[in-house]
Amino acid sequence: MFQVGEVSRRLGLNPQTLYFYERIKLIPSPQRTVAGYRLYTQEDIERIVFITRAKSLGLSLEEIKDILVLKDGGELTCQAVYDRLSQKIQDIQENIHKLQTLHDELLPLLEQCHRNFDHPDPTHQCIVLEKD
Repeated sequence: MFQVGEVSRRLGLNPQTLYFYERIKLIPSPQRTVAGYRLYTQEDIERIVFITRAKSLGLSLEEIKDILVLKDGGELTCQAVYDRLSQKIQDIQENIHKLQTLHDELLPLLEQCHRNFDHPDPTHQCIVLEKD
């Protein structure tokens, strides 16, 4: 059994993160000592490591919660993981497309601003963001 401080040091997490995971039910409420200190099992630590790994892959806490429900129910099949990762990849591709579109819209504005650096009137106001 491990206390919060030890778990947070071992995993490189802020103790508040562990409390938050407990509050949103990503991890079950740990056992407590008579004095009220939380005690985490090795199984709890493995679950937190799983959550940390999933977060590092860009999964949201809601997506992780969905996967953990399947895992807890013994229904985390490769098909289930495949479906969720495929959706995540599709979401990432959509975000990349949106960001590329935004980049392409901003670049001409940046160039227009740069052209106006040497405007003869030093009080000239930049209006590139006001145009349609």
